[in-house]
Amino acid sequence: MTRFWWVRHGPTHQRAFVGWRDVAADLSDLPRLARLNAYLPQDALLISSDLRRASATADALGLGRQRLPHDPRLREFDFGDWDGRNFAEVEVSHPALSRRFWEEPGDVAPPGGESWNRLAARVGGMVAGALRDHAGRDIIVVAHFGVILTQVQAALGISPCQALSHGIENLSVTTISHDGADWQIGRINHCP
Repeated sequence: MTRFWWVRHGPTHQRAFVGWRDVAADLSDLPRLARLNAYLPQDALLISSDLRRASATADALGLGRQRLPHDPRLREFDFGDWDGRNFAEVEVSHPALSRRFWEEPGDVAPPGGESWNRLAARVGGMVAGALRDHAGRDIIVVAHFGVILTQVQAALGISPCQALSHGIENLSVTTISHDGADWQIGRINHCP
């Protein structure tokens, strides 16, 4: 059994789209980080997105765990021209497209950005490699909202729209296991 412990990075306090824009995480809630650290398996491998909000969160959880290199395939959606803009601005500039992006995820992409399907394929490639190279291990993956939801979708066999109905809080854990043939979902958005 290979178990993935998907951890969403610490909060950024941004009130705008944050995709590939490299913003810092607020990791000042030390008791919460300690609870998260205690909840995660100590002998797990640890990997993160290369964006600093994820890599710094992984650093906070890394003591005593084997660290794998950061992986850019674990980056959040590339929001393209929307990155750094707030939701109201995007609704005004792209009313139909912004609605379709969330209500009909799949091949719909922001201008200069990527779609759900492209994100899911990118993350799926990383997961397939981890299953091949680290079968039977616990793997902590520190990543982003969209990244984690692509894996919830894959494990549950649901539509992207249904996956987007799940909340994924900062510093939450979503556990998904693979027994060599099938996926099993554990907890989604668990906050230890």
